[in-house]
Amino acid sequence: MSVVNESISRRVTLGYIVSHYGFELEPGFCGGVTVTSIADSPDSVRPGALYVLKSADDPSSLSLAVARGAYAVMVPPALASAARSAGVPALLADPNPETMGALASDIAGTPANTMAVFVVCGDDDQEIQADVVRLANFLHMLGNPVGIISASGSSSLERELEMTCPLGILDVQHALAVCSEDGAAAMVISADGETLRPGALEGVNVDVLGSIETLNRTQSDDMLETSRSRYGFSIDERKRLVTCTEESGWLVGQTMVSGGLQGQRRLSLAIAMALDAGVRRSNIRNALRVSKEMQ
Repeated sequence: MSVVNESISRRVTLGYIVSHYGFELEPGFCGGVTVTSIADSPDSVRPGALYVLKSADDPSSLSLAVARGAYAVMVPPALASAARSAGVPALLADPNPETMGALASDIAGTPANTMAVFVVCGDDDQEIQADVVRLANFLHMLGNPVGIISASGSSSLERELEMTCPLGILDVQHALAVCSEDGAAAMVISADGETLRPGALEGVNVDVLGSIETLNRTQSDDMLETSRSRYGFSIDERKRLVTCTEESGWLVGQTMVSGGLQGQRRLSLAIAMALDAGVRRSNIRNALRVSKEMQ
């Protein structure tokens, strides 16, 4: 996909991009040109798009992107002549992943800021994805409209999102924007190699990061830093990796859980992450009681 669509983005001018990100614009008088989406694949370009040519791409894709309706292109400075031949304004830049994440989030309308963002990490991709499903279901049980990004299935509330994993920066921003537009209050993301490319969460502020792994304090801090370094998200420096706690385990004991011991641990992690996000214990107990009565 690799696109942030017009339907879920805000319109920005090239002049705004230049002033905020320090890129060079050719010709310089085109600062008033407005772009309505951003894409890094010619097939994903829609009329009004800013097409980003990646360093390893064939410059001939510029003409294809323009033919599909790109209003402007972004190319490394070394390819300025190819950009001029494309016949549309060009931003000359070779942004690092952090800058690209910020730009994509900007054009998408900073959707991560409209939701509570939960990320699950760990050492086992399949387990992480299972934990994401358990957490999303639990947040939904608490009354939250939820979006999911996972190789095992991405969705916006009850609607399935067709996405090809592993996802890049633009794919993630697209999913976040769709879920925000649909009214999601929480986003649950699977931070694993099947779901995300390195750096895919650049431009995303994470509210709660959790793992089902049994870790001591040093291991917990190491996993947080490893995940942040690999996927590029930001998180409050006061935050720590959330794992199952004695309290969350006790709350699990108040209900019936399918899936044996692992099912209990997955629910325990979901409860611990909800508590870390500020959900009241009384709300959690009420939800667990209702769940038990329905079983």
